[in-house]
Amino acid sequence: MSIQPKTKGLAHVALRTTDFARAKAFYHDLLGLPIALETPEILGFLVGSTFIGFKQAAPTYPGGGTFTPFNVGLDHIAIACEDEAELHRVADALQAAGVENTGVKVDTVQPMKYVAFKDPDRISWEFYMV
Repeated sequence: MSIQPKTKGLAHVALRTTDFARAKAFYHDLLGLPIALETPEILGFLVGSTFIGFKQAAPTYPGGGTFTPFNVGLDHIAIACEDEAELHRVADALQAAGVENTGVKVDTVQPMKYVAFKDPDRISWEFYMV
């Protein structure tokens, strides 16, 4: 028998960053996400109603200073997008800002459009049509 929890979705996502100032510049100044919490230990933003919080990374092994989606753990985070014109606008704005991204693509698993991009720590994100 499955547990089937009753939920309204994600409460928060917790990530690690190597540089709070750089994360703030990317997520707040460039992407325009509102700051929800800023303390010496946590920097948090709102993506819709979901809290995305960052703590300082503390690499414990060589090469642990950048994100890779191929290790156990996070592969990527997708932000819902309901308007294809907005998807293209964001892709163009990321490109103009020099942010590494795929441009608008079609998902090979389901026929939905998206633009994938990376933050300064190389954490993978998508704006994804829903």
